[in-house]
Amino acid sequence: MKYHLIIAFIFIATSVSIAQNDSTIHELNEVIIKENRMEIPFSKSSRNISIIHRKDIETAPARSLQEILSFTPGLDVRQRGVSGVQADIGIRGGSFEQTLMLVNGIKLSDPQTGHHMVNIPVPLASVQRIDVLKGPASRIYGQNAYAGAINIITELPESFNLQAGLYGGDFGMRGGSLQVSLPIGKFKQSLAISHDASDGHWHNSDYSIHTIFYEAGIDLNDFQELKTILSYANRDFGANGFYTSSFPDQYESVQTGLAAISHTLEKGNTYLQSRAYWRSNKDEFLLKRNDPSFFQNQHTTNVYAIEINGRQETNFGTLGYGVEGRQEKIDSNNLGLRERTIMGAFLEHRTNFSQHGDIRAGLYSNYYSEYGWKHFPGAELGYQLNPWLRTYANFGVSFRIPTYTDLYYVGPTNIGNDMLEPEKAVNYEAGFKLSKNGFRAELVYFNRHTDNLIEWTREDPEEPWKPQNFNEVTFQGLETGFQYRFESTQHNFQLREVSLSYNYIDANLIEKEGMETRYSLTALKHQLISGLQLAFKENIELTAKMRYIERMSLDPYFLLDARLDFNRLKKFSFFAEVSNISNTDYIEAGTVQMPGRWARGGMNFRLK
Repeated sequence: MKYHLIIAFIFIATSVSIAQNDSTIHELNEVIIKENRMEIPFSKSSRNISIIHRKDIETAPARSLQEILSFTPGLDVRQRGVSGVQADIGIRGGSFEQTLMLVNGIKLSDPQTGHHMVNIPVPLASVQRIDVLKGPASRIYGQNAYAGAINIITELPESFNLQAGLYGGDFGMRGGSLQVSLPIGKFKQSLAISHDASDGHWHNSDYSIHTIFYEAGIDLNDFQELKTILSYANRDFGANGFYTSSFPDQYESVQTGLAAISHTLEKGNTYLQSRAYWRSNKDEFLLKRNDPSFFQNQHTTNVYAIEINGRQETNFGTLGYGVEGRQEKIDSNNLGLRERTIMGAFLEHRTNFSQHGDIRAGLYSNYYSEYGWKHFPGAELGYQLNPWLRTYANFGVSFRIPTYTDLYYVGPTNIGNDMLEPEKAVNYEAGFKLSKNGFRAELVYFNRHTDNLIEWTREDPEEPWKPQNFNEVTFQGLETGFQYRFESTQHNFQLREVSLSYNYIDANLIEKEGMETRYSLTALKHQLISGLQLAFKENIELTAKMRYIERMSLDPYFLLDARLDFNRLKKFSFFAEVSNISNTDYIEAGTVQMPGRWARGGMNFRLK
């Protein structure tokens, strides 16, 4: 451990020493955080938000969304194998069930299980930006945004664009992608397809993933727009160690589809968006890959939803409002034939006070066919101490209803509990945000308390796991970090970016005597992430990422990844990347042994 930490500090010290030799910096463009109702400049937000830009996606030593997110401070990404064939994502000590995933504001939660949360039917080539909102987001997005929300953002290009890529690597890894944008007058459209496959890094860990994503939009006039999304993803994979080590030949096949249509009106001080969408998910699980009759689960879920969101600029600030209706259905040989109805209403207001402060407060009221009405208030307060330093605090109530797996699952190692109640948490956050020239830094304290956490437990190791509304648990922690970006110079060797973040989480779990818990005490405790990007002349870029991860009750580990790009922005480009350079022996989820040092490389073609 000491050896790994020494490497980390040398890594950062070297970066800073190089930085001191290059004082030319530039202002970062302001980013607008687009929620479903409010649009707030990043610098004026009173929340802890991480933004992953397109350049960060292209240069990261990663080929999947899950791998990209693993470099984000405060996120606990637990992959089962390489390339994120399946992964769970927690925020600030929360479980994978407590994070909400979205695509352009469309909620992708699955009523069957949170294990399908990151089955995003969008190729990485289509992702333009990722907004990670840490802390309670129920007031903004509704239930299941318990510990935070991750919004995947795509955009429709204004001009013709063609990109294609191929790659290969260890473990028989291979894949390719194609994206083409072809606007015709006011009609814009983009199509992307991708394929990723591998023979697996150990027994029964092969996978094959196909994704297709189509997005189109048309400007009806100067203030109205119509958009649609059609997407589909198919994942087939060996699941050795995913859910239990007792059966090494587990297998799973998952198909996820998304169809959405939206209309946007923006005229003067009025913004109004109406949206309807359908998400489907089919999941087949075999306990023995070549013997379906031994134990087989087949689940089909369908989610139908309609939303209307709006905002109005007034003399007293910005008023946000919205309503939604949602129906969730499942047809399963294990969980049964079930459905639930969810309705909700949003109301919030943001206004300025004095010349430097602003306050935002609101309420989301939800009706569940199983649990009745629930209400989630929240408020944010921000104050601009000077043009480049902001302090803020916020409060919010978050909520999550049990999945159908929580309630009704029956299997050899897991049994559901149909007496579960929804879990609820009270959250507090306070911090400072600094942004000046090319330098950004943030210091945040957070606290999340609940007395009815849903946790899988057992009293005897020979018994199956069963979820219960557990006793009290408080997660509190400290997040700090900085990022420094440099302007290009005429020097052949340049330092372009350096970053460092540290996150500490303390979980005060009041356990029942003799009770073993499955997830609560495996949350992140210490997380150190640093990044460095160098460039040689104008066509060679080197990006390195270092992570030190220590989870509660688990062994810590150190990872170092790097990627080299040649001609990244030119017509033909090439890349090579190495993951786990430190050759660390580690496990992120289940009993899946992650691979040691491995590499991949490829080429890309782009035409504009």
